[in-house]
Amino acid sequence: MSQATHTNPIAAQRAKDTAASFAMLGLPREVLPRHIAIIMDGNGRWAEARGKKRQMGHLEGAKAVRAIVTECARLELDVLTLYSFSIENWRRPTDEIEFLMDLYVEYLQEERRTMMDNNVRFAQVGRRLGLPQRVLDELDNTLEATRHNTGLTLALALNYGSRTEITDAVRAIAHKVKTGQLDPDSIDESTISDHLYTAPLPVRDPDLLIRTAGEMRVSNYLLWQISYAELHVADVCWPDFTPEHLRAAIRDFAKRHRKFGGVPEKS
Repeated sequence: MSQATHTNPIAAQRAKDTAASFAMLGLPREVLPRHIAIIMDGNGRWAEARGKKRQMGHLEGAKAVRAIVTECARLELDVLTLYSFSIENWRRPTDEIEFLMDLYVEYLQEERRTMMDNNVRFAQVGRRLGLPQRVLDELDNTLEATRHNTGLTLALALNYGSRTEITDAVRAIAHKVKTGQLDPDSIDESTISDHLYTAPLPVRDPDLLIRTAGEMRVSNYLLWQISYAELHVADVCWPDFTPEHLRAAIRDFAKRHRKFGGVPEKS
């Protein structure tokens, strides 16, 4: 029986897509960020600039998510974390919130096949408490369906806020101290990291933080984890953010000299 007979067509296509993506990027694998975090900003402004309802911006933004997730999977990154819905977003109009919750359900249902085809493992970063049951059901279905995938981890920061995350971590650590499970003198940075929502991710701290729509702030996003992340701001609103914009951000990242507080060695 020939070797071609044993070839997995999906795996073969993945390899072909990966080679094409690296060719377009023009960088070696070792200079790529392992974890990219994105603040997907500008859906509403994108719609309003076109005389459309804000919901249309969210719909177009969901389409952009598919393209970026697929490209990150092809580049074989470890983690992509997308700021999807913040704790503060509950202050938005009720009809917009309901639309977004329905959009998450629809996205998770429709994109499970894409995740499986691209070997993507799904994760949620944020509080489950407060999310509608229909969203929790689809989160759990997607977590279960993709749990054995070994490629990119796609983490949706859903019902997320960094100050809330740190507060929850401190509360959990304090409880362990109170019940004698943890010596307060042994608490260090790794203890805190172990109690954050991002603890289960294969790479917890982003190397690169991208924000769209030209905004120059981090908006309560992964405050602990981005301590040494490189920042890249794209002027386009999220619905217009394409894989080429992603590649531009990665090329920008590859030019940076990351010192982590030290002094780079002279060549």
